[in-house]
Amino acid sequence: PAEAEAYALLGSVRAANGEGDAAVKAYERAVELAPTSSEYQLQLGDACGLAVQTAGMFSKMSLGKKCLAAYEKAVELDPTNLTARSSLASMYQMAPGMMGGGIDKAYAQAAEIKKLDANRGRVAYAILYVGEKKYAEAFAETEEVLKATPDQYAALFQFGRAAALSGSRIDEGIAAMKKCLELTPTLGAPGHDAAHWRLGNLWEKKGDKKAARLAYEASLASNPAFQQAIDALKKLD
Repeated sequence: PAEAEAYALLGSVRAANGEGDAAVKAYERAVELAPTSSEYQLQLGDACGLAVQTAGMFSKMSLGKKCLAAYEKAVELDPTNLTARSSLASMYQMAPGMMGGGIDKAYAQAAEIKKLDANRGRVAYAILYVGEKKYAEAFAETEEVLKATPDQYAALFQFGRAAALSGSRIDEGIAAMKKCLELTPTLGAPGHDAAHWRLGNLWEKKGDKKAARLAYEASLASNPAFQQAIDALKKLD
């Protein structure tokens, strides 16, 4: 009962099973038992993000604040935790100012990441650029990474994401997502369930509904609880 790692492992199992609220409770106990663990704070933030997907309006606000606080604490405890910094940057971009968000704060985190790891910093900038619909800038950042490391999973994913959301460079985006599916997802990057889903988005943009359906079904085969793929398949039907 007093072992933080046991609660963290329980939280990871709950999260893998799509049980957001139960995952949050497990990670809250883990950080209570190990208050100096940056990694457990990061995982608590991730669990809050999972729970938000099925929460009511008021619960969403509460979980959003808890998520932001957990990511901030993770970075405070370990400034070199780049996954936590990346998650915090995304949260700052999404959260309204009244909740502590702000695009300037998001870019400040991306800048700190780039100081520690140039390639991960470029990916962090690309994520923010896509969120602001600055697709040309996002493509430029990811291409710079891929010149040096063609198999960099996160850069490939963000290139494909930019293509799916912008509707441009579709064939290159499809190739990038297919390559993602041949690689092991890197820590902190979206998994193969998300890659299949984005691949489906790209096939839809290309007008191939059959290929899109297969991609969404593959996403759900990888993760039956992946809500974006569930919704995309219903819309396609």
